[in-house]
Amino acid sequence: MPVYIEKVATPSPQDRTDLAKIYADAPAWLLAPHASADELIAAGIERGTLVAARFNDRLLGAALLEKGENRWLLSHLCVRKITRRRGVAQRLLDEALRIAVEDGKPLHLGAPRDQLESQAFAAHVKLPLESL
Repeated sequence: MPVYIEKVATPSPQDRTDLAKIYADAPAWLLAPHASADELIAAGIERGTLVAARFNDRLLGAALLEKGENRWLLSHLCVRKITRRRGVAQRLLDEALRIAVEDGKPLHLGAPRDQLESQAFAAHVKLPLESL
């Protein structure tokens, strides 16, 4: 079965559990400027920027996707630890890039510049990195 990418507007109780598991082991720098995973998830739902990767009715990864006038920004990308290294983040990234290009906007990654992991990921996927 394929991994589907969707906007999370009205998450079910299971979706909320899955989102909590996705961000449960995320480092604090990935959650910033939010104080917790719960705040990040709530803000993403409220602003309509939370997107997620679904496989077999479960959410495996999530990110915030802000659609700006000049560029789109993908940030807070995280995949559930048990599911990492299986292409879920790449699928989220590919879909965000596809729809940004359809809208005629470049896609940027948002993360703290001082995090080597963020710098390496941005270089690997060949996208500009914006500081959050």
